[in-house]
Amino acid sequence: MLDGLKRLFSGAAGSGEDGHDWDGLVPWAQQRQYGFRVVQNEGFVVDGRLGATPWRLEWGPSQRPYIAGHELRIRSELGLSPELQLVIMNRQLQEKMEKDVFDQYVEGVQTRIDNQTPPEMRWLVMFPRLADKDLPELAERYAALSSLKPWLLQWLAGPLTQSMAALRVDASVPLVLMIGRGRLMLRTALAEPELPALQQWLRLFETAMREARRVANDSSDAISPSTQPSMWSSSALPGDERGK
Repeated sequence: MLDGLKRLFSGAAGSGEDGHDWDGLVPWAQQRQYGFRVVQNEGFVVDGRLGATPWRLEWGPSQRPYIAGHELRIRSELGLSPELQLVIMNRQLQEKMEKDVFDQYVEGVQTRIDNQTPPEMRWLVMFPRLADKDLPELAERYAALSSLKPWLLQWLAGPLTQSMAALRVDASVPLVLMIGRGRLMLRTALAEPELPALQQWLRLFETAMREARRVANDSSDAISPSTQPSMWSSSALPGDERGK
């Protein structure tokens, strides 16, 4: 009877009504004392910690127009200044986003970027990008921009750049690593949540967490956002990420 109950509960945790089988992920989560929860007909959620700081990993239908199908999202509330806004994304995505912005807001009828536009797209036209010389190991594959360039440069100095340079991901796969409203967020396209892929992205995210805390601890100056004028109206100011 006990074996039957174990099979019953492991089946409930290990698979969803949408036909996906999570058996390979459940032991991994249990061994590391992560919380694992199936979201019916959508995907799953994993809750863990880096030291005392919680993070949440989600896999499910994309919440962004630039990612087709399913996406992986990882986020953590780091308590950074809400005025700090920065993003790193792969070059192909950056070029596509800039074209979309131009087509929609310059050649189209819309003249203002509102809060329904993803912040990562708004920031592309609000903040200057780092020059290639500031991204010697990443310039060929990534673009980076921020409301505070020194903070971004410190974040990229060391392990985070090394981790990103070591990624073996096709250049066409959308990747966004961003900080806004005190939160660190990673998004990428992921058709199937295979364990090696989850582990790779989680390692990168935890490196980004550690480096963000290092910069925050080392920075004695107050965070002050960029005062560079924007080509957009005040409605372009970063808004609600809708908690996702």
